[in-house]
Amino acid sequence: MTIAQLKYVTEVAKTKSINATAHSLYISQSGLSTAIKDLEEELGITIFNRTNRGISITREGETFIRYASNVLLQYKLMEDKYFGDGNIKKSFSVSMHHSTFATKIFSEIVKEYGLNDYEYSLYETTTKNVLDNIVRAKSELGILYISSFNREYYERVFKEANLFFEPLGTFPVCAYVGDKHPLADRKEISLEELEEYPCLLFDQDENSSFYFYEEIISTYEYKNVIRTSDRGTTLALIRELDGYSVGIGTFYDKKYDDGLTAVSIKTSESIDVGYIKRMDTILSDIAEKYIELFKKYIDKLKNQT
Repeated sequence: MTIAQLKYVTEVAKTKSINATAHSLYISQSGLSTAIKDLEEELGITIFNRTNRGISITREGETFIRYASNVLLQYKLMEDKYFGDGNIKKSFSVSMHHSTFATKIFSEIVKEYGLNDYEYSLYETTTKNVLDNIVRAKSELGILYISSFNREYYERVFKEANLFFEPLGTFPVCAYVGDKHPLADRKEISLEELEEYPCLLFDQDENSSFYFYEEIISTYEYKNVIRTSDRGTTLALIRELDGYSVGIGTFYDKKYDDGLTAVSIKTSESIDVGYIKRMDTILSDIAEKYIELFKKYIDKLKNQT
């Protein structure tokens, strides 16, 4: 087993294509296929299923790729430390649910650590992609909202994927509405009162579980739904259509800079905000700093109650 083989299988896992991977790595398709086949024979497992429709990752393959991604991450860190020329930038990446304040914290990190020594990545994406990015070491931290409804499901997912989740704060649920919405001046509203208005839901991967929705779902079925994949689009539709979205945001801020207001929803459910990381890795100093700022922000919100 070689580092090159580990790079091959992790890249194929990302592209789901031998052809695309061979092209991006500047090697022949036959050479790539042979290298992967040799690795599978050495390990005694099947990493990829090959069919006329393409390839898919086996259950054994998913486990192996998690280990391979971690090995490659550590290998890169060793290369940077012992063979780098001193000018190689470090990297810091966060994957997250759609979150205004997580983005603000990330910007504070960039301001503090600067652009000379680091390359930064911030992925605002689906739940499945957040988990995949952490498992495959594309991001060091993932930011998730977990409701009391789907908490047990997430716990099983984290255990299977060897991920650690640390809640940083528990919050009540609110609706984000435009400041001119008919219900914007209410202190508290019920989901039934919101039925006539469109609910904006962030679209998840078509193969994702029902439990992976960012928004609190529970047994409640939203009557009018518009799905989006972009936060800017979501905010615009909330304002233009008297729509609403569900979550916490900066719940204790009375007004948003973008003209939205947070109104408490009558429900017994709550939302945990926290981060995930790989169980078998030690966080970098910059990741620890991000979490420190995150905790301070959470505490600030709670002190405003």
